[in-house]
Amino acid sequence: QVQLVESGGGLVQPGGSLRLSCAASGTIYSVYGMGWYHQTPGKQRELVATISSSGRTRYADSVKGRFTISRDNAKNTVYLQMNSLRPDDTAVYHCNADIEVFRGSTYFRSDYWGQGTQVTVSS
Repeated sequence: QVQLVESGGGLVQPGGSLRLSCAASGTIYSVYGMGWYHQTPGKQRELVATISSSGRTRYADSVKGRFTISRDNAKNTVYLQMNSLRPDDTAVYHCNADIEVFRGSTYFRSDYWGQGTQVTVSS
């Protein structure tokens, strides 16, 4: 069984910073792309940033220059450094990972999601 556990959310003032972490655990054979998405009430989950296993990154236009995604492949962990936070960054942030597991005699590759961590930007 694979689990993604996020941490690092909270309440911060506009202009402040937060660092989110997401660790994948379980019987993992390989982790491919990882990423962060956010969701607000009544809206669909939206991409924030993704990072490939080789380190190639992609960002939503709204966070370019303010957020940085990184990963530690040895720890199966992805990070999101969020600077210059704005009230419209307020959302639940979910971690996503494309993970391959080896079970029995077969490899299975699937998308996994974390439970989400709340980020609130308010004065």
